Amino acid sequence: MKISILQMPIQEGDIEHNLDTMAAMLDKAINSDQRPDAVLLPELWNTGFYPKPISEYADSQDIWKKHMGRLASEYTVNIIAGSIAVARKGKIYNTCYVFDRTGANIATYEKTHLFSPAGENADFTPGSRLATFSIDGIKCGIIICYDLRFPELVRQLALQDISILFVAAAWPVERIQHWDTLLRARAIENQFFVVAANGISSHLGDAMHLGGGSAIYDPWGSLLAQGSTDNLDGEILHANLQPGMISQIRSDISIFKDRRPELYKLTE
Repeated sequence: MKISILQMPIQEGDIEHNLDTMAAMLDKAINSDQRPDAVLLPELWNTGFYPKPISEYADSQDIWKKHMGRLASEYTVNIIAGSIAVARKGKIYNTCYVFDRTGANIATYEKTHLFSPAGENADFTPGSRLATFSIDGIKCGIIICYDLRFPELVRQLALQDISILFVAAAWPVERIQHWDTLLRARAIENQFFVVAANGISSHLGDAMHLGGGSAIYDPWGSLLAQGSTDNLDGEILHANLQPGMISQIRSDISIFKDRRPELYKLTE
């Protein structure tokens, strides 16, 4: 499966700029000689992380959902559409929509772990469900940014037999070493592919300085592609994943067969 990541240069609060950037990068990815089967966007790619009050930017009419579905259909490509702020019944969720090649919305994930150090938990409502989906017959899962720091969540997805974990993020440059370490660890400990998109930005005013460093790791933890941490023009990453290698890796090192789940029950 050919994957492309749009490591977008994101401007906080400038929806028109971010939309134009996404559209241009998506078109470039699709029309490249590495035309992808699936494309991944970063977290809150249309607004940045995140202008306040976020309620003024949140989509309550499914405008962005419909727009991204149309793009998936027009380009006949699977799109894991990063995340956007969605308003529903008086609450705001940090939401990822996934679309298949026909433009159908095949999965929705609301970020379950909100980044309290930045006050995200004061402005957003956490989701309460995991999300798995299949694209071109390959089972996948999705998490958003801070979720990456919770291995229990990712292991639950692994136990649902996903082959690819997608990560949409707005990760700051100050902690980019954590980002890369955790991505590699999740790939190795769960023996699946990790495809992670981070935005990139300069430090403007109070806006978070996004660190780039988007990456694709195989189930051995080998790096297949990595984005720059200082190219403020953004970039597109490509990799060709071979999910068939997972069964051999799990046969060679039988982590899932050798688990002792009776010892791992978590307490409050």
